[in-house]
Amino acid sequence: MMGTGTGMYGFSIWGLLLNILVILVIVGLAFFLINRSDFVSSGNNERLARLEKDVEDIKKMVEDIKEKLDEI
Repeated sequence: MMGTGTGMYGFSIWGLLLNILVILVIVGLAFFLINRSDFVSSGNNERLARLEKDVEDIKKMVEDIKEKLDEI
């Protein structure tokens, strides 16, 4: 049985280069997917921070309205 790195007469440089190329493609794809998932999650964190700020602003507005209604 012959592996990818061996040819009909033994060692093959093309098979070795093919192995290295396949490994680099797999590592590059994994790196890309990991970075992409971090980018998406950081975007979600920013959205969450904005949403929390909006909630705090709404709470403050509700408190102001309650105070004005109590004065009336």
